[in-house]
Amino acid sequence: MHYQALKEVWAALTAPGAPFEVVTVDVRGVPVRAFKNAPKNVREFWLSTAQFPTRDYMVYQDERITYNEAHKRVAAIAAWLWDQGVRPGDRVAIAMRNYPEWMLLYWACCSIGVAAVGMNAWWVADEVEYGLNDSEPKVVFCDHERLVRILERPATAARFKLVATRTDELPAGVIPYSDVVKHGGALPDVDVDPDADACIFYTSGTTGFPKGAQLTHRGCINNLMNMMFSGQAQALATQKATGEAPPAAPPVPVGLVTTPLFHVTANNCGAYATAAAGGKMVLMYKWEPLEALKLIERERVTSAGGVPVMARELISHPDFAKYDTSSLMSVGGGGAPLQPDLVKRIDSEVATARPNTGYGMTETCGIITAVAGDFYVGKPASVGPAMPTFEVKCVDDDGNQVGPGQVGELWVRGASVIKGYLNRPEATADSITDGWLHTGDVARIDEDGFIFIVDRKKDMVLRGGENVYCAEVEAAMHHHPAIAECCVFGVPDPRLGEEVAAAVVLRPGYRLTADELRAHCAGHLARHKIPRDIWFLTEPLPRNANGKFLKRELREKLATMAAA
Repeated sequence: MHYQALKEVWAALTAPGAPFEVVTVDVRGVPVRAFKNAPKNVREFWLSTAQFPTRDYMVYQDERITYNEAHKRVAAIAAWLWDQGVRPGDRVAIAMRNYPEWMLLYWACCSIGVAAVGMNAWWVADEVEYGLNDSEPKVVFCDHERLVRILERPATAARFKLVATRTDELPAGVIPYSDVVKHGGALPDVDVDPDADACIFYTSGTTGFPKGAQLTHRGCINNLMNMMFSGQAQALATQKATGEAPPAAPPVPVGLVTTPLFHVTANNCGAYATAAAGGKMVLMYKWEPLEALKLIERERVTSAGGVPVMARELISHPDFAKYDTSSLMSVGGGGAPLQPDLVKRIDSEVATARPNTGYGMTETCGIITAVAGDFYVGKPASVGPAMPTFEVKCVDDDGNQVGPGQVGELWVRGASVIKGYLNRPEATADSITDGWLHTGDVARIDEDGFIFIVDRKKDMVLRGGENVYCAEVEAAMHHHPAIAECCVFGVPDPRLGEEVAAAVVLRPGYRLTADELRAHCAGHLARHKIPRDIWFLTEPLPRNANGKFLKRELREKLATMAAA
């Protein structure tokens, strides 16, 4: 493989005077790595996209918005907010599904130093009320469904200025979004602090109320630069090692947006990277693999993915071959590691595309690592090397760094680590030590600097004193052709403390017994890792708003059944 070439290219691109030169800056009293040539803030970045005036920026169903029109609407929104007395340091909430308005509101807020609060569109009334009370926005922009939920708590709703879009019912006192856009005006001239909050994204917790992560302008911009660096570095390293000539002119990117914009996968990674290249965002009302295939063909989509299950459903769809997917250059995603079999399937079954992934968190404004193409195929169980602005280490339970190649919790430090959690100083202190973010992921780092996520620390099964990493078991199960979805977790056991269990959904037309699946696993795993309890479910496994499986919910429900 081309790992030596990657190291050489990496060093050249980040050296003094190079496009991705890395320097150390002081952020809140902590020395962190950052790109010297990064835009100062999100406002500066957004304004740079005005160079693509006639290109399509967003497509949603039969609606098309060019960059020129987007900049006019963003300026109008920002001017309206300014006239309402909204100022730098204030917050504005966005509570809606993936409509074009979402991104326009986001850029408008960031461009005047106002933090955009991404409200989870799946939240019920209690959670919406919590989010509003926690973030205290000056204005709330919402669609019809979210407006209904907000108004379920009239006392809370009365405290906020509400603006509604995509609704035929406008209660008294609620401002129509059309009035905001009609306001017009120039973008207010604001000097935005790089370390001010750009947005508040709530972590996708599965118990209790979530925490509002404070993502800064510096963090969001350095995340974008990390993504740009990764693409260039791996492409140049492959060319250096193989002698292949670079493409004459790479196509303008067209990204299919499959995950919610209130999370970093779609927003900080997808939306930023697409806009940086003057590309087009294709928004979906909701994830549906057949609709995705139609959009890929119609809009000539170049990248598609989301969470791993989406990539798997896309290439496994029975009508996949009926649609023209020749525009695809990359298929993959983030939110969870792609199983090694899926990496190889993408590479072999999608003629024009290469697999890619990025591992990261809300708490790092996006990616920590990224890997694609030959590098991913060569190490399909890895999530790639840490990006240039990150220091990384694996530590034991006492916070001591473990030796090379040993397993420990991954800690990272860099410009993209969040400021903290809104109104949660204790949670911030528990999660960040001297700038080092505790990821909660168990990992190892190999001799090439590639990181392997073994599992979530809290999801590890401790069976009779032996650690069983759920991701390893899930990867083995996915080698069986009958498996559509699977989720591995621990259940109580009076003798061993915990036993390994799995919830499984089969692909249509397949039959499989628990013993047959265990026999399959025996060919890939040590005996103590093979699930004792296996449930075959007929409905898709429950997921949160970002598409991740709700392991804790499954574990609690099925463990009760196992105990009985």
